[in-house]
Amino acid sequence: MTQETKSQKSQKMSFALKGMSCTSCAANIEKKLNSTEGIINANINFATEKGQVKFKQEVQSPEKIISIIKDLGYEAAPEVDDKLEKITVKLKGMTCTSCAGNIEKKLNDMEGIKSANVNFAVEKVTIEYDTKKVRLIDMKKKVDGLGYELVLEENKTDNVDEDEIKIKKAAKKMKISIALSSIIMGLMIVHMFVRAIPGYLPIVALLGFPIVFGTGLHVHVGSFKALKNKSPNMDVLVTLGSLPPYLIGLMGFFIPVQSFIEMATTIMTFHLIGKYLEVRAKGRASQAIKKLLQMGAKTAKVIVDGEEIEVPVQDLQTGDIMVIRPGEKVPTDGVVIDGNGLLDESMATGESMPVKRKKGDEIIGATINKQGLLKVKVTKVGKDTFLSQVIKMMEECQGSKVPIQEFADRITGYFVPAILIITIWTFISFNIFPEFHLSIIEWGATFLPWVNPDLTPLTLSFITATAVLVISCPCALGLGTPTALMVGSGMGAERGILIRNGEAIQTFKEVTTIAFDKTGTITKGKPEVTDLVMVDGVEEKDFLYYAGTIEKGSEHPLAHAIVEKAKNEKIKLGDVRDFNAIVGKGVIGMIDGETILVGNRKLMEENKISYESYEKDLIRLEDEAKTAMLLAKGNQLLGIVAVADPIKEDSAQAIKMLENMGIKTAMITGDNKRTAAAIGKKVGISHVIAEVLPDGKVEEVERLQKKYGTVAMVGDGINDAPALKQSNVGTAIGTGTDIAIEAADVTLVRGELSGIISAIKLSRAIFSKIRENYFWAWIYNAVFIPVAVLGLLHPMIGAAAMAISSLNVVYNSLRLKKKDIEPSL
Repeated sequence: MTQETKSQKSQKMSFALKGMSCTSCAANIEKKLNSTEGIINANINFATEKGQVKFKQEVQSPEKIISIIKDLGYEAAPEVDDKLEKITVKLKGMTCTSCAGNIEKKLNDMEGIKSANVNFAVEKVTIEYDTKKVRLIDMKKKVDGLGYELVLEENKTDNVDEDEIKIKKAAKKMKISIALSSIIMGLMIVHMFVRAIPGYLPIVALLGFPIVFGTGLHVHVGSFKALKNKSPNMDVLVTLGSLPPYLIGLMGFFIPVQSFIEMATTIMTFHLIGKYLEVRAKGRASQAIKKLLQMGAKTAKVIVDGEEIEVPVQDLQTGDIMVIRPGEKVPTDGVVIDGNGLLDESMATGESMPVKRKKGDEIIGATINKQGLLKVKVTKVGKDTFLSQVIKMMEECQGSKVPIQEFADRITGYFVPAILIITIWTFISFNIFPEFHLSIIEWGATFLPWVNPDLTPLTLSFITATAVLVISCPCALGLGTPTALMVGSGMGAERGILIRNGEAIQTFKEVTTIAFDKTGTITKGKPEVTDLVMVDGVEEKDFLYYAGTIEKGSEHPLAHAIVEKAKNEKIKLGDVRDFNAIVGKGVIGMIDGETILVGNRKLMEENKISYESYEKDLIRLEDEAKTAMLLAKGNQLLGIVAVADPIKEDSAQAIKMLENMGIKTAMITGDNKRTAAAIGKKVGISHVIAEVLPDGKVEEVERLQKKYGTVAMVGDGINDAPALKQSNVGTAIGTGTDIAIEAADVTLVRGELSGIISAIKLSRAIFSKIRENYFWAWIYNAVFIPVAVLGLLHPMIGAAAMAISSLNVVYNSLRLKKKDIEPSL
């Protein structure tokens, strides 16, 4: 079986995860999946609590993969992408349970409804239905016909914030632990330094129980599952740092031992405080996707049977006609069929100035109509819309990995087992070489108030081993990349820069050369006829008739410009027979029994048509950065039509800035050398590659890679797809609904060349932040673990430091938002 056949039988699946307590959990799941037969690649993201797996269909299935994860002790649920929708809406007019039963029966009898459950007590109905077979409008008509009312506008099922739920749960556990541990610490101070409290041990044991076995129960459950699956994680470290001290403290009821209950409760409390702050910070890091989800309109006004009615956005279908008034959000992607508007598209492009939209223009869902009444035909709904595609690309980026992360992930996989070995060695070493350790502790006691050399070697060894457990923090290592990607991809989306994968971020900083397509990238992509040079005796009307008619059959942007020119001159175009487009040369066809040709010198030479007397005109036009095409009838030249594609306003400035950044620039175009050189000179391109056929762009990118190293290709994302794939970083440049381009690693929605500078600045800022995060995570562990091993760190301080370590990484990523990535043109 060939590699291609295998890839055709592979499948991707995404799933949500629950139960991970640290990056070791993510690493363990990933390691298990990647070692399983039939799984090609698995990525687990601890920060977003999501996973992606690519697997061979003939060997594995989504059900088996979910089962493997559950066997490891975690919860997993596939993210289903199908046409079933589930909603809960309000019902009015019911007076008893019979009403509810009647509505439920009628709805369940409708084709396309899988289930309908009416709750009389709360006056709501939950419906699961096939969007392709039945619409909410149909359900409303059915219920209204029964004498009740289905209130579609009150559907608010999309407002559940999972992050908010997690934050509230973590906050509750933290508050309970803080309250109880504060009382314990207060009692301890009084008991030790003021006067002995009668029944002190049972009091602190009773107060500590809800912390260690209540708010911290999920930690111990996680530890048990991890140990059962031979994949120790951070939960194991916290359990070993809190459970043994508490249990040893209880031995005080039977034998005279020092109480460690205070230490156990403090360690657990600091862990819960850290987890709460971490969950809250991670929620802030993922705010960009939440903002996008909230941007969408909830309802739309559509024309049905000549009447304007309001329906939920999820009920829209392609072909529906929406009415959008000034101040209203555009419900979904569509094309204007009537009216003129001024739209605020800042949510899509980052551009603050509103743009004009008229009949025939595409508009984006969730943008705001500032001025004018628009009638818009729906072209995309649901997961196909611009907004959904942006969210999908952001999730793909956040779920992907940067190459630098792979090394950190390997280290994290060995981290917890290594810490357990170090802890055991520390405990044993303390009891084998007590004099050595006591000498260090006595030295440390001279300037560290929490170090007490008067304790027994056994007690000191226990405290030291516990400190090693709780100071170690694998989470800081695991959060370094995903949190930076979460913040950075959100910043990009707000400015119209969509990054598909983390690898592009690391590669972008190494780019030495950027190759640009010409049409639609450096130029506006809307050519206009600028000059007509006709042979003596040829009238302009006849010239444009032949030129416009023959070009009707061509899809090339230059052909459209000629057709548009003829139409503007009110020339009625004829019909073409035997039309033939010759790649890289021009077009030939029969008009009114005559052979008509439009193209370059090569086409004329092949058909033995003399054009030499007009060579000077050709050179002049090409030197003016215009594309000059020769028009001939039979074997007689009729003249020259020159078309120019205006250069974008910011192209020259953007290219100059790239050159100043030390990045070489190149332009790959099918234009002739003289025209290409003229455009290259105008915008400051240092390396012009002309007369390249569409299928030759890949080879040109390969040549640039061999000559200069890492190459980024910037194109429109459709015609240039193979070249974008060949380049090290494919960058699609386009506006509006054209952003869903699979070939590109990065998409610049705004369509301006200056966006490439912002994208480079953003990628450098993200990668710089990732490196900072790893540096602080490594330094933290490298410094504090040896200090703990030497017995110079109290476990309570270690627990607090562990929480701070993870927070430092997350908040350092959040500082990305302060970075200026705007091009200084």
